[in-house]
Amino acid sequence: MNTKLLRKQNGFTLIELVLVIVILGILAAIALPKFVALQADARMAKMNGALASIKAAAVLAHSVQLTQQLAPGGSVTMDGNTVVMANGYPTTALASIGYAAGLATAAGVALPDYVPVATSATVFTVRPDATHAACAITYTTTAVVGAVPTYSSAAVTAANCS
Repeated sequence: MNTKLLRKQNGFTLIELVLVIVILGILAAIALPKFVALQADARMAKMNGALASIKAAAVLAHSVQLTQQLAPGGSVTMDGNTVVMANGYPTTALASIGYAAGLATAAGVALPDYVPVATSATVFTVRPDATHAACAITYTTTAVVGAVPTYSSAAVTAANCS
């Protein structure tokens, strides 16, 4: 009797292992671009959430000012802290709109998940992180009493946020 024929095979052949590695490589090549696109989508969603927070904070501060019958430049108290107002809406200071929107402390210190900056006396900009400066939203106040601030998410695009 031939003993070679009765011998059992143990493990995989080299061809089977190479074939599995090739299939895994193809799957990784397909999945990697989709994963990168998900990161840009996540940044865009993060910035849209920050914009909604800023809009809600500005309207809430404005309504508090109106219900308390304060002057358009009178500060309001939110959560026990002062939010400085100008022309009926929060100023662009980090301790004002930044605090009201939950992006900074009452002392004007930025909280970790965003990069909020008062870029001028009338413009407040928020970025998702330090490496994506072009992916930003803005809150712009006006000098007209009672005029609604403008909000922009025009820079929140897939190209800017990837």
